Amino acid sequence: MSPQWYRTLDLQGRRTFWTAFTGFVLNALAIQLYPLLLPTIAAAWRLDALQAGVIASATLVASTAGGWIAGALSDRWGRVRVLQATILLFAAATLMCAVSRDAVQLTIARALQGAAFGGEWAVGIVLVAEAAAPATRGRMVGAAQSAWAVGWALAAGGVFAAVSLHDPVSGWRATFGLAAILALGVLLLRHRLPTPPAAKRDGSPAVWRGLFARPYAYATFRGALLAIGLHGGYWALAIWLPTLLRFGPATDRAEAGRQLAVLIGGSFLGYFGGSWLSDHLGRRMALLALAVTAALFVPIYFALPHAKVLAVILSFPLGFLATGMFSASGPVLAELYPTALRGSGQGFCYNLGRGVGGVATGFIGAGVVKIGLAPMLTVFVTGAYGLVALAALLLHETRGRSLADEDS
Repeated sequence: MSPQWYRTLDLQGRRTFWTAFTGFVLNALAIQLYPLLLPTIAAAWRLDALQAGVIASATLVASTAGGWIAGALSDRWGRVRVLQATILLFAAATLMCAVSRDAVQLTIARALQGAAFGGEWAVGIVLVAEAAAPATRGRMVGAAQSAWAVGWALAAGGVFAAVSLHDPVSGWRATFGLAAILALGVLLLRHRLPTPPAAKRDGSPAVWRGLFARPYAYATFRGALLAIGLHGGYWALAIWLPTLLRFGPATDRAEAGRQLAVLIGGSFLGYFGGSWLSDHLGRRMALLALAVTAALFVPIYFALPHAKVLAVILSFPLGFLATGMFSASGPVLAELYPTALRGSGQGFCYNLGRGVGGVATGFIGAGVVKIGLAPMLTVFVTGAYGLVALAALLLHETRGRSLADEDS
């Protein structure tokens, strides 16, 4: 039985959803490969924590520029055309990751991959939001974003198979190569994809600087603050938690794998839970409730010995809270702007957050030597979710807003 929001979609709307969903799965698979492979790559190339953090940050910082550029171009040239370009760049960059011979080459390849990823996510979420009905937009956007957890799970399974069953070095290269091939399949799915009616404009040129002028400057500030908190907290967990599980107090790979699997399961359901809350409680209250709960929960989680039974169980709500906030924020960023600025606005806010969060996440590697990884994650992630709560307090409620209204 399909959900109610899906049954209300016509054929075009369903094709739009699945086109975005498959692209997001692939993005997550390829992007999450590095954090999962970090222990293997670091050992093979003898990287310290700071060098590993720089490679991770390069992806997120480059995604900022990619999201800004792709968002602006999607307002001018159309969402579908830009999405076709981003998936091509993504395939090429992922193939470059597979053949990288040292940390410098991998950093460049991951930066290009990040630029494509930033554009893909920013434009894809806008396209899904514009195809959705106002009453169920939160749930449809949340369902599309749940693709990230699917891709993360596929990445974890692929890494386990490639590294555990084969030579670690050739295994991680093969994993990146397979992701590049799959990207070309996503490109075929996007052939002749129509543009949703809410994304169609009258042809007048969008003025990008309108994001920083009345009446949208304050909306841009609030959206950027929200995105910085979301990305800072999420990427700190996504990049460094696998390393903590692998080399922390519990070094058994099977136990660490179980804890990561529970975290991913919670993340998958969090997208649906957060989107349901955003449609029923409103965007503002859903974000506030999730952020405050997460900020209180994180110190408890990292105070526990990892891979023990309680820590494994509590990984589920941690994943749920982290992604629940993302699914509640996706509709908000789309609803802050009119059609002429929607791609630019969402692309700017979302990817500024990812870039700032990425730079800050890189400093976690520098702080590990002084106070340890678990304390660094506790301080960083709790502070990030505090920013999300502050942004939620500043937001106006946008639930039910029509995206077809140019003056919204």
